Amino acid sequence: MALPDKIIARGTGIYDYLPQRPPMVMIDTLISCIDKTTITSLQILPENIFVKDGFLAEPGIIENIAQTAAAGVGYMYRTNPEGNEVPIGVIGAINDLKIYFLPKTGTEIRTEVSVLYQVLNASVITGRVFTDHKVVAECEMKIFLNKNKA
Repeated sequence: MALPDKIIARGTGIYDYLPQRPPMVMIDTLISCIDKTTITSLQILPENIFVKDGFLAEPGIIENIAQTAAAGVGYMYRTNPEGNEVPIGVIGAINDLKIYFLPKTGTEIRTEVSVLYQVLNASVITGRVFTDHKVVAECEMKIFLNKNKA
């Protein structure tokens, strides 16, 4: 996965693009947001609320994919000349979820989300999580946005 020279946001700067706040933030760097594809990363720390027995558990991986999609939407809204508030999204469905292994604490995962299509306030995305060039997990999600409230 080729990465850009400039990172969009890192650390607390990520809060500009996400409605989530600690301890529920499951991405720490917004690497790229080009067209319909968003790339993020997360350093898995032992204090992460989804770490169990030294590994990022399944709910953390799923939330990481969803928040990567949210960061892409947040970036789109924040870079809009009208400066719209970042909407809150909810997962409507998860399809074809495959988790091949759980990443260890101390490792970095990179997540790539691509929007397959959008209809009104619903998006269907594909998400893939990687570490050390190995696929950790992949799935398709249906996400609904509440554009009336942030």
